[in-house]
Parts: sequence; C-alpha cells; structure tokens
Amino acid sequence: MRPELDLLVWSVVLTFVQMLIAVVGAFMQVGLPALAGNREGLPEFKGWAGRAARAHRNMLENLILFAALVIVAVLANKTNSTTLLGAQIFFWARLVYALIYLAGIPWVRTAVWTVSVIGLIMIFSQVL
Repeated sequence: MRPELDLLVWSVVLTFVQMLIAVVGAFMQVGLPALAGNREGLPEFKGWAGRAARAHRNMLENLILFAALVIVAVLANKTNSTTLLGAQIFFWARLVYALIYLAGIPWVRTAVWTVSVIGLIMIFSQVL
C-alpha cells in the first residue's frame, strides 16, 4: 500500500479518536439520556467539550479534502516525494491541531491549521 494511503488511514483513526473525545465531553455535560435521544434542544457545549466538538467537525471537513486528494493521486499514479511529504505534513499538523484546540490555544491553532492546508496544496499540486 502506498504510504499516502497509510496516512489517510491514520487520519481516519485520528478523526475517530477526536469523535470519542467529543462524545465524552458531551456526555459529561448533558448525560447519556440527552445524548441517546434525538438531540433536539441540546445546549451549546462549553469549555474543552465544545472545543473537542469543533475540532472534530473541522477534522471531518478537512478529511474529505485530504481523502479525495490522496485517492486521486494514487489512482492517477501521481504519488511522489511531494505527495508523501504533503500527506505527512497534513497528518502531523492535524494531530497537533487537535491537541492545541483541546488546550484552547488560539492563533497557534490557526497557524497549525495553515500548515495542514500547505500539505493539502502540496498534494494538489501533483495531481493537476
């Protein structure tokens, strides 16, 4: 398997872990009955639970882009050292992003997000 696909799989694992953290935060704030229901009228989650939910949602948005680019690069046989480096940058930046978002550190979070976007751009530049 191409290493870019390995990084895609690890990005899915990261997304899953972020989901679990967000669920734990939500559970701690509203309890199981509210989460097991249809979730209408849930309050906005505060503190780290809210940040975990927003970080997870942001990862989902970015994972779609990353997956599409990696799959196109692999299917078009356009993988190379640039696509690999872009995938590595994306994955590691997203891991750091999740930790920084949970910790509640603004500005640095945005800078790290920008680094992950650079990884996406690197892959995109090779599949044109």
